[in-house]
Amino acid sequence: MKIEQKKWTASDGWKPDNTSLLGDSAQLVLVFASPAIIQQQDLLNDINSRYPNAVMFGCSTAGEIYGTRVLDDSLIMTAVKFENTTLKSSGIQIKDASESFHAGQQLVQSIDLKDLCHVFILSDGLKVNGSDLVSGIRTHLPDNITITGGLSGDGDRFQETFVLSGNRAKKDSITILGFYGKHIKIGYGSLGGWDPFGPERLITRSKGNILYELDGKSALELYKKYLGDHAKGLPATGLLFPLSLRSEGGESGLVRTILSVDEETQSMTFAGDLPEGSYARLMKANFNRLIDGAAGAAETSSSALGEVDPELAILISCVGRKMVLKQRIEEEVEAVHEIFGEKTVLTGFYSYGEISPFRPGIKCELHNQTMTITTISEI
Repeated sequence: MKIEQKKWTASDGWKPDNTSLLGDSAQLVLVFASPAIIQQQDLLNDINSRYPNAVMFGCSTAGEIYGTRVLDDSLIMTAVKFENTTLKSSGIQIKDASESFHAGQQLVQSIDLKDLCHVFILSDGLKVNGSDLVSGIRTHLPDNITITGGLSGDGDRFQETFVLSGNRAKKDSITILGFYGKHIKIGYGSLGGWDPFGPERLITRSKGNILYELDGKSALELYKKYLGDHAKGLPATGLLFPLSLRSEGGESGLVRTILSVDEETQSMTFAGDLPEGSYARLMKANFNRLIDGAAGAAETSSSALGEVDPELAILISCVGRKMVLKQRIEEEVEAVHEIFGEKTVLTGFYSYGEISPFRPGIKCELHNQTMTITTISEI
């Protein structure tokens, strides 16, 4: 693999410079940018002209990761040339969250499964039910094919998100990227680091990813009670207090964060499902545990490669972590860098949801409030 990485800002243009060493030999260009910048078609056309044979794959963000830097209002471009790996991509647009499961099925059916070893998903961050999307993808993939990815972001605004389709940024879109061949090695890991607090409550009324009642009472009213003054800033401030889910008789594990609230129906829409009969508990941040969680995700994703060192790592971390860590946000990226070392190129973004198994051997799920890492190398 050969990798070339650059950033673009309105004030400085391309850095370190505007040369393109890989040019038409690059097969993949990852693009992560703020919503305003990713809509600049002339900028996308410029990237496309530099790497005319590459698949452009990317989305809008709630923050961009460039090495150990966490940026806003920038575009991070990472071009990759593989030696013995081929790629195939496909995209789809949806009208609302009810189409998420079927969209996942259609995406898998649109790519070839022969010699496929991994799929990477980037999705709209507001209209998609991430749980249903992942379920739809899993139904048509062989068990040995792994899945990672994330939901696009819009800072803390929650108004509109974009996913690249070809060299155009589109709303309400989902794209899939397939990695093919025997020489590609993919690792992955996902960890959080939040502490539960308050009583566990039964989900007594919900529909998919919409939560109406906890313990027979208005979920929104209860949520506002716990948030206190923070309730005025919903849905953004809800990222500071996610919900931990536990199925009846099971262990807690999945975390869900709010995408929107509806005062009329007293409901909250989350990035993934909250099944009736499950138990929910509020969570709050623990600074050190968040950073340790990022390091743990790096260790898991690195060990999954075996004896091979990661050449490229795609970091997808939740916007809620960014809001909590604030000026300390780069500490979690630095913790990842310490695990991988200087030879691993880091890119990625802050998201509205992360897609990955927690660790190898576990089924893929939608997560919130995690640092999720996909490591890539060739042998």
